[in-house]
Amino acid sequence: MAKSKFEQSLTDGAHKRLSDLIGNWTGNTKTWFEPNILSDESPSTAVISSILGGRFISFDYQGTLDGKFYEGKMIIGFDIPYQKFTASWIDSFHMGTQIMLSTGDASTDGFSIVGSYGSPEYGDLPWGWKTELQIINQNEIVFTAYNISPEGEEAKATESIYKRISS
Repeated sequence: MAKSKFEQSLTDGAHKRLSDLIGNWTGNTKTWFEPNILSDESPSTAVISSILGGRFISFDYQGTLDGKFYEGKMIIGFDIPYQKFTASWIDSFHMGTQIMLSTGDASTDGFSIVGSYGSPEYGDLPWGWKTELQIINQNEIVFTAYNISPEGEEAKATESIYKRISS
């Protein structure tokens, strides 16, 4: 009997790539509030786990920013019909009470997804938020995020470099 598209993806496709990230991670996160001006660098930890039978991974992380605790969760998946990576993201610092939905393409070593956020108090035009995952090797990953102004200008916002501490 032939494998379903999902079963095939779990074996050697995008879902396999995601499942290979499962484990406990530790690293550092850098944060920029203005282009090219580093505001903070502090330790962070992450746990990546499988949910819903390997359909998604949950990326749960925590750290500090200017000495204040924050935590976040990103549910990451791969949409087989549309051949796109997708994510929902919440956290206690950047997103407030919003949930950001992002989608994008695979890259040679991970993916790049884009979502948007905003608030009426900051104007009618939303800002973009690009998140890139770079898989350096099986024991090192880098999550980098960029703010994208309503005019389309990109600036690095965060960079988290993680090393695996256990599977």
